[in-house]
Amino acid sequence: MRAMFKALLVLALAAPLAVHAALTPHEVVEDTSVRVMEVLDANRETYKQDTDAFLDGLNEIMNPVVDFRGIARSVMTVRYSGRATDEQMDRFIETFKRSMVQFYGNALLEFDSGMIKVLPPTGRGKYGDDRTSVDMEIRTSNGMVYPVTYTMVLIDDQWKVRNVIVEGINMGLLFRDQFAQAMQSHRGDLDAVIDNWGTVVAQSAKTVEKEVEN
Repeated sequence: MRAMFKALLVLALAAPLAVHAALTPHEVVEDTSVRVMEVLDANRETYKQDTDAFLDGLNEIMNPVVDFRGIARSVMTVRYSGRATDEQMDRFIETFKRSMVQFYGNALLEFDSGMIKVLPPTGRGKYGDDRTSVDMEIRTSNGMVYPVTYTMVLIDDQWKVRNVIVEGINMGLLFRDQFAQAMQSHRGDLDAVIDNWGTVVAQSAKTVEKEVEN
């Protein structure tokens, strides 16, 4: 079950790792999901021997196409971001980015099979000219099918990922709840929450895994 869970999250994130401004959000997801897995399969053994290089490379690819700043601010919410200094906000964004890249990077190295089907636009998820959603189905090697929905935003003429919903689980809301709980546990010490955010991400992953198993 753990392998299936990792495959689900890996494919969910891997799909939009590269972007082309001329493509629609759906075309971006469909095109890059194939190319990312091809590159991974061609270099899997090398990456296993040099995981630091792999994570650096993955971070370089993800930076332009994932709105880490927007996600981090949403996770922190106005309640806490309003009291954060510029240094704290920048540090949280970098910590958030690093923890997510590391988690998905490690899962990518273990993933070796699966299929992705990007569903055609239906108009249901159209929010406006600068915000939309892309629906996808992930089929794992054991035949299980899971729905995934991306929230995509247009920033400086480039579509970026703002949120992911996996099996009905809103990852943005989950991280937001975990952040609020961490603030309570650390008695409002924002620096302590930032320093321990990697643990929070690990806890969120376990929460999602339990939900998928059920």
